[in-house]
Amino acid sequence: MIARDIAIVGAGIGGLALALGLHQRGLPSRIYEVASELKELGVGITILPHAMRELSALGLQDKIVAAGVANTQSAFFNRFGQLLYKETRGTNAGYAYPEVGVHRGRLHTILYEAAKARLGAENIVTNRRCVGVDQDADGATLLLQETTSGKNLPPVRAGIVLACDGINSAVRRQFYPNEELAFEGINTWRGVARTKPILDGHTYIRIGSIKTGKLVIYPILDNVDGKGTQLVNFTSEVPLFGRPKNDWNKPATLENFLPVYESWRFDWLDVPQLLRNLEVVLEYPMVDRDPILRWTFGRITLVGDAAHPMYPRGSNGSAQALIDARVLCDLIKSSDDPVAALAAYEQARLGPTNNIVRTNRTTPPDFINIKVEELTGDRPFDDLDKYISQDELRALSDNYKRIAGFGQPDMA
Repeated sequence: MIARDIAIVGAGIGGLALALGLHQRGLPSRIYEVASELKELGVGITILPHAMRELSALGLQDKIVAAGVANTQSAFFNRFGQLLYKETRGTNAGYAYPEVGVHRGRLHTILYEAAKARLGAENIVTNRRCVGVDQDADGATLLLQETTSGKNLPPVRAGIVLACDGINSAVRRQFYPNEELAFEGINTWRGVARTKPILDGHTYIRIGSIKTGKLVIYPILDNVDGKGTQLVNFTSEVPLFGRPKNDWNKPATLENFLPVYESWRFDWLDVPQLLRNLEVVLEYPMVDRDPILRWTFGRITLVGDAAHPMYPRGSNGSAQALIDARVLCDLIKSSDDPVAALAAYEQARLGPTNNIVRTNRTTPPDFINIKVEELTGDRPFDDLDKYISQDELRALSDNYKRIAGFGQPDMA
């Protein structure tokens, strides 16, 4: 390959990790990003052990751990505040890598700063909207516009194009022009709040179920005020059938979803008060896309959310993008034929990720909450073992981890 003949579309988590991985293997690339500048946006994200494995290989683990909060356990509660099941997580569960909650913007900044330092800032080109890709026997041509003005820019020639441009990928749309987002009436709101540590301050918490209203809460920054206060992330999933889907990453109001949680006052957490303390609230739709049978088209392939957008359940979207990046980098490095490498990448990753997309729809990690809610008739219980055993709940959790790729601490 000649210098800079790998073009990456998108400077999100997957695109930056891909560029860093290629650089690590001595392969130059250039990223084209639609945003006019990269800022710390969004709310929290959980880095699972198999995602941290990939970030550790890029030399970023220590910075990410320092920027967030390590989870030591995961706990599931019904909407009456009763504990259903809990398990140890991360290094406490025997994994070689920690599980860390962190602000998505801080994670993105860590990747971005590393990419600028290693690749050179000139190889991360912002304000570039990809509007299409052409290809021939000798290479591919990236068609670009200036985002802020809409002005057509000179096309960019490359050997291969790796599309990391997310769930609304322009490159994917070129090959699937009539595809629609899959939306089933569930909207989400995400935000951050300052609070004293909940439980032990290192627990990933799921409360309720998607059928009646669900909350996910976990810490993303310790001791924000010198008095032990944490910054916690929350995600609300509410079935509001008949309502149009939310927009992405747009400011929202508490009134959109607070009524669902007004009665959620437990001896260990006052949910309405936590929500009223929110500093940021953003809305998102609960959407994915139906699995497709092809990502690679000659010199062009899809990566991460462009290839396999999945429901944001189980903290697995970013993990799969990071695994995509590593597998793709290894195959490109080891092959004399980049087109064959892209085809091999698709063969290796398409099946496992499509399986996760389907599983996130039907039996995500919070299926534990759904199952208990069904068995108890959505009522408080006096003895959960009368309905389902802890071993049965553990099996549900272990099954998801196996499908997602971190079923065993060695992740072999």
